[in-house]
Amino acid sequence: MKKIGFLSFGHWSNHPSYKARTAADTLLQSIDLAVAAEEIGVDGAYFRVHHFAQQLASPFPLLSAIGAKTSKIEIGTGVIDMRYENPLYMVEDAGAADLISGGRLQLGISRGSPEQVIDGWRSFGYEPEQGETDADMGRKKALEFLDKLNGEGFAEPNPYPMFPNPPGLLRLEPHSEGLRKRIWWGAASNATAIWAAENGMHLQSSTLKFDENGKPFHIQQAEQIRLYKEAWKKAGHDREPRVSVSRSIFALVNDQDKYYFGDQGKAADSFGYIESDKRAIFGRSYAAEPEKLIAELAQDEAIQEADTVLLTIPNTLGVDYNVHILSSILKYIAPELGWR
Repeated sequence: MKKIGFLSFGHWSNHPSYKARTAADTLLQSIDLAVAAEEIGVDGAYFRVHHFAQQLASPFPLLSAIGAKTSKIEIGTGVIDMRYENPLYMVEDAGAADLISGGRLQLGISRGSPEQVIDGWRSFGYEPEQGETDADMGRKKALEFLDKLNGEGFAEPNPYPMFPNPPGLLRLEPHSEGLRKRIWWGAASNATAIWAAENGMHLQSSTLKFDENGKPFHIQQAEQIRLYKEAWKKAGHDREPRVSVSRSIFALVNDQDKYYFGDQGKAADSFGYIESDKRAIFGRSYAAEPEKLIAELAQDEAIQEADTVLLTIPNTLGVDYNVHILSSILKYIAPELGWR
């Protein structure tokens, strides 16, 4: 394990126990948390993207703001649902955010997961072509996004432009050199992990995946990662792949930790359906005193296979407590698992 980041789902609700009661609270606290996380040595600040929900949805203003207020921490998403995106406009937004951050974006994208509404991407004006599924549409948009990130000209210039054009076909601007190599794919299956490797994307594997053989979650996820690495090598890419896994990990070091998360240490893998015809396996949470937590995490095969661990955080508990959660992991747990 080389890097540790946090992953925020960016919830808010007008609930008396929440520190994030409005969208403004969540956005501003996300910036503050990223700044504080950088100060204590966390490697990455990542944010989930959900539409039609009281959660973070439009990532690029937030990523740009964080990029302007930090200098070292990686900034990313986990993940952007490509079914909702205009790939060309997204290239412009991503390029701008990456330039503002000095080339620190690590964008996680995916074909998407079930949302709060039925076929929400239709409300955004998108329809799969005849014979396509919405998943096909998401993957096709992802490939177009990747292609346009390369910065090659493709648009015929106006012979009577408002401003002088460079010679040849025009590309999208602003172009951020190197961003194409920092795109990740959120894969829920072995097949899509292999597809991500073939297309030169890093791999994000979350706390759930489709159940493909009934084995424990961390073993199935480790198998997925190994298949991804094999496919990457076979594809002949000239750079090293990166792999992140998400985990809910809480070091119980005070009474407040035990109050919030003491029962989660008893959790186990579970099964369910995120789509009507596909059984999924959900990974357990980890919560224990540091010594016990280190021993449990050392047995997690997927953590051993990955180079980056994204810690899912309870953002509604506020910046200060989440800094405490992250600090406890960095101080007591991470060094024993090979971090840095």
